[in-house]
Amino acid sequence: MRIAIAAIVMAMTVPFAQAQDHAGGAIKVSATDKGNVLTDANGMTLYTFDRDEPGKSNCYDTCATNWPPLKADAGAQPDGDFTVVERTDGSAQWAYKGMPLYLWVKDANPGDMTGDGVNDVWHVAVE
Repeated sequence: MRIAIAAIVMAMTVPFAQAQDHAGGAIKVSATDKGNVLTDANGMTLYTFDRDEPGKSNCYDTCATNWPPLKADAGAQPDGDFTVVERTDGSAQWAYKGMPLYLWVKDANPGDMTGDGVNDVWHVAVE
């Protein structure tokens, strides 16, 4: 009986887990008290920057040191609401609904969201 229950639970959770991967596995979704938050493959929270424009990052130099862009591999392809924007150095960065995605250097562990609200221009990326 326990084996049957375990098999049913596994069957129910596998499709959900697969549905939570986006952009070739580079982006995941985690349910939190702030909603369905976007994270990188390691579970680190992703953020958006109010000073960006759809399809264009405006975070460079010291900004990008503190808020590292979520880099996209060469040849990465759009995946639904997830697109790739080109940075001024020619590298590629993932974006959600056109807005570039970033990590925050002060988040130490998966699930940390210490960057939410910084300077009233940084926000947790919510699906």
